Amino acid sequence: MSDLRDAGMNSKAWPFDEARKVLKRYEQSKDKKGYVLFETGYGPSGLPHLGTFGEVLRTTMIRRAFEVISDVPTRLICFSDDMDGMRKVPSNVPNQEMLAEHAQKPLTSVPDPFGTHDSFGDHNNDMLKRFLDTFGFDYEFYSATDYYKSGKFDEVLKRAVDKYDDVMKVMLKSLREERAATYSIFLPIHPETGRVLYVPMKSVNREDYTITFDDEDGREWTLPVTGGNVKLQWKPDFGARWAALGVDFEMFGKDHSTNAPIYGRICDILGGQRPENYTYELFLDAQGEKISKTKGNGLSIDEWLSYASTESLSYFMFQKPKTAKRMHFDVIPRAMDEYHQQLRAYATQDVAQQVANPVYHIHGSDVPVSDMVVPFSMLLNLASVAGAAQKEQLWGYIQRYAPEASPETNPQLDAAAGYAVRYYTDFVKPEKTFRAATDAERAAMADLAAALKSPEAALAEIAKKNAAAGSDEALPEVDFTDGDFLQTVVFAVGTNHGFANLREWFKALYEVLLGQSQGPRFGSFMALYGVEDSIVLIEKGLAGELS
Repeated sequence: MSDLRDAGMNSKAWPFDEARKVLKRYEQSKDKKGYVLFETGYGPSGLPHLGTFGEVLRTTMIRRAFEVISDVPTRLICFSDDMDGMRKVPSNVPNQEMLAEHAQKPLTSVPDPFGTHDSFGDHNNDMLKRFLDTFGFDYEFYSATDYYKSGKFDEVLKRAVDKYDDVMKVMLKSLREERAATYSIFLPIHPETGRVLYVPMKSVNREDYTITFDDEDGREWTLPVTGGNVKLQWKPDFGARWAALGVDFEMFGKDHSTNAPIYGRICDILGGQRPENYTYELFLDAQGEKISKTKGNGLSIDEWLSYASTESLSYFMFQKPKTAKRMHFDVIPRAMDEYHQQLRAYATQDVAQQVANPVYHIHGSDVPVSDMVVPFSMLLNLASVAGAAQKEQLWGYIQRYAPEASPETNPQLDAAAGYAVRYYTDFVKPEKTFRAATDAERAAMADLAAALKSPEAALAEIAKKNAAAGSDEALPEVDFTDGDFLQTVVFAVGTNHGFANLREWFKALYEVLLGQSQGPRFGSFMALYGVEDSIVLIEKGLAGELS
């Protein structure tokens, strides 16, 4: 354990960087709770999405790193802002007209359009909990409605009354003149309509902790700030929540970065100690635009998990969180393969290398062994050439290449085969475009087919070339179906036919035989697909039968 802790204290992996900051904060804190509290927030106006997953996952990675370097207990809470007013009716739910009648009411006061829960907020909260449970996150669920109505926030709300002028001073500096003229940190819940009101305060009364205001019809009301009669505007709510709960760490997207000092200052004013924060970059779509729930651009979590494993998504989330990354379908194959590369590397690494390995932060100390004897990218190309509609079609090739493999002994590979078929069907197949070979390419491919039919002659030719180049090194015993040998043959044929840039030779193979401009290491692909089938593929390509 001491070796692991030492490695964690010195690791440059970003979760350990952040964990050390949290530990330093805790050690310097004057009011220690006896545990460290990590928080993530959730706006339940819609269904959980990729950002929700990423935020909880990354926070969990930092929490896990903290538990390596410290014995201080930890907790992770997911706080739902379910007392927010419903500003607009979501377009993807039933009973739109009914929902419209409840506009601006807290989400936990809006009837559930699905008819399964007490409120729309309860429905979405339950979706969040099921979502997090599916991925095995260890968390506690907190509801804003519960905290406001039960009195758990009463003390911080009273402090907000006592410090009203100080908090307002912070907020007014960040607002335009027109907005500042009517702004208040308090949002009353109308006693009759139940709507969340955005109205100025006539008075904030420190004697009895009430507020006085006129509603939208000009009627004056006085309400206590406690007991769920009032909620805070979202920026003050952030800081007040940190103060009330004693939050030690919270991360958020770059779009919050300009507001973070405001949240922190309000937390200070209300008697709390602002938490450590971590700002991550946002995801981009294929065109480089920010992913938006409203636009529906980019990948959803369900879409990713239709084509790849949860672990590959976790791997993608781990990589460079402070760098904006394209979140599109074409990043999936690389994430799958790199994840398994890191799994294979983990067993060979020392402790310091292991805690820097992404798979440690995905799995903790229980890192599995990869059973992917065939890379995912290769499975995709196999599915493409075989025109596979079911993963079972791939297993014939896989077991010829790796006889010891089976769906039962290689469950990761079996799942990946299914993902590969779906990915091929939805993204590769519609885009496949074959072309005819040029005369020079045709001659080279014909020679490649001939070399595959007579590998002994190909080997002799390679030996002859080596001798001409001044090498007297004896060639080792060769397996003529081995991917490395087949790759050497492909290289030799391309060189013999004068391809100055061998990339052009491989590109020709991909475009003529696979119907795509990029592809796998061709020798390894032929080893998987089979030499005889590869010969048939080349002959079909030269005959124009593939297009």
